[in-house]
Amino acid sequence: MFVRQMSYLVALAREKHFTRAAEKCHVTQSTLSAGLKALERELDMRLVLRGPRFIDLTPEGERVVAWASQIISDYENLKQDVAGLRKGLKGKLRLGVIPAAMPAVAKLTSPFCAKHPGITVDVFSMTSAEIQSGIDKFELDAGLTYLENEPLSNVRKTQLYRERYLLVTHVDSPLAQSDAISWNEAVAENLCLLNESMQNRRVLNKLAQSLGLTLTPSVTSNSYLAICSHVCTGEWSSIIPHTFSYIFRGCRELALIELVEPKHSQAIGLVVSDRDPLSPMAHALVRCAARLNQDDLFSPAPIAH
Repeated sequence: MFVRQMSYLVALAREKHFTRAAEKCHVTQSTLSAGLKALERELDMRLVLRGPRFIDLTPEGERVVAWASQIISDYENLKQDVAGLRKGLKGKLRLGVIPAAMPAVAKLTSPFCAKHPGITVDVFSMTSAEIQSGIDKFELDAGLTYLENEPLSNVRKTQLYRERYLLVTHVDSPLAQSDAISWNEAVAENLCLLNESMQNRRVLNKLAQSLGLTLTPSVTSNSYLAICSHVCTGEWSSIIPHTFSYIFRGCRELALIELVEPKHSQAIGLVVSDRDPLSPMAHALVRCAARLNQDDLFSPAPIAH
């Protein structure tokens, strides 16, 4: 009952509305209100500022929400862990993935699902900051993100591969038949790149600056799909992670060219909360990641011109 009452408070903190919080908890509003009042009596403190409608949480309520989120997560993990001893793991893995790593995520989830058929996987496209928040608030079991650039805090890391970079351009471009080009040549192209809210773009900015270059794209987006759309017109080129060769190589309008001078790379890997014990889902995923042959699974797909 105590855990259930805390779940009411966490839901209210997220929804900022009594009726919506009750709906999320699958209870009536009167049941939710009674549970919150019982929790306040148990803790001997006021947690919610009430009026005709929800006003806010008290400072004490905000602190209790942080603890309640952890307690609820630990309680669910406890049940999942013990049940897994008898019947194998069941439930849902919540995985946050930066857009740059999306083409590679199935290299991890495929063997994981094969090993644990009772688990379903929710993959969310997120920024690294959102992954940090999701792990901290127990809303994610794990994340796939950069490990060295803008690293996350209070996490355990398992490197999966090193991201390298390709120029993608239209097959009619004069560069399309090149096996490799320099960063100087790439920067001179009419570029469509991710915008600076995306960490991949910030990685490219740092690299360009280290070479005395400046990236000046004429079009930016937070979507690789939008970038592909622009490159397919023949008017733009782009700089993309090598893992997109798994996807873009099937597009006849596009040519992928290795970027050299220098060959730069960034570590991409799995992150989970630095807690003991790990949640059963996170523990199982870390074990799966440790067994992967990174050189075989995450090497670039063959580049066809």
